[in-house]
Amino acid sequence: MAKVAFLGLGVMGGPMAGHLAKKGHAVTVYNRTTAKAEAWVTAHGGAFAATPREAAVGQEIVFACVGNDDDLRGVTLGEDGAFAGMEPGAIFVDHTTASAEAARELARSATGRGLGFIDAPVSGGQAGAENAALTVMCGGDEATYAKVEPAILSFAKASRLMGPAGSGQLTKMVNQICIAGIVQGLSEAIHFAKRAELDVDAVLDVISKGAAGSWQMENRGRTMNAEKFDFGFAVDWMRKDLGILLAEARHNGAQLPVTALVDQFYADVQAMGGNRWDTSSLIARLEK
Repeated sequence: MAKVAFLGLGVMGGPMAGHLAKKGHAVTVYNRTTAKAEAWVTAHGGAFAATPREAAVGQEIVFACVGNDDDLRGVTLGEDGAFAGMEPGAIFVDHTTASAEAARELARSATGRGLGFIDAPVSGGQAGAENAALTVMCGGDEATYAKVEPAILSFAKASRLMGPAGSGQLTKMVNQICIAGIVQGLSEAIHFAKRAELDVDAVLDVISKGAAGSWQMENRGRTMNAEKFDFGFAVDWMRKDLGILLAEARHNGAQLPVTALVDQFYADVQAMGGNRWDTSSLIARLEK
């Protein structure tokens, strides 16, 4: 068991920190909205701190799951950032989906202070966080990763070191490229089935057992057909992720025509007022 801090108690971070507490780790939490940190402590025990720096003091591992690159820099750098409170030898584990550039920048900063750093974005959504069933993609050095893997597995079903700093973020980009294409294909398939006057649930039941089957089909196909989009990973966050990976593609020369097109389809969903709808809401622009 370790002394840990967790920065960011949103729909992902709150449950992840809760699983650390359930496993017996001593958890101190920080959240920009103090009331949320207080509520977390009431539910799970542990303690809360007023700043990331205070939360990080004396901790062996500091976890974070915040919104974007700027949020991440905000909780790590500066006078009140976690790095200022961490002692040499402590390790910062970042579960934010951020850019590979930010991960490398913070890894360099951490190394200069005698700290370890692992970029560790997750896949599995809110349900994965709540059920301790996340998949974690990590970047960093092997010795540092080995020290934090047991704690990560408090809330994950799988975790793997993918390479040096930034590799976790790059792997998450691959993950989002796959999801974008699959959800668009599933949206078009359901839309077509409805126009063909087929029993969509029956269609999904039979084709899910063949080569067309996917996690998205099993978990979102029927809710897409029912036009239910009030759960899961929000369109706004998916567009943030797609923006990051499309910028990386411009840098490394990768050609992502389908992903770029789906990004624009998500912009259409936002224009329909679907900013907080689940990413499966791509079908809504076809059905309008």
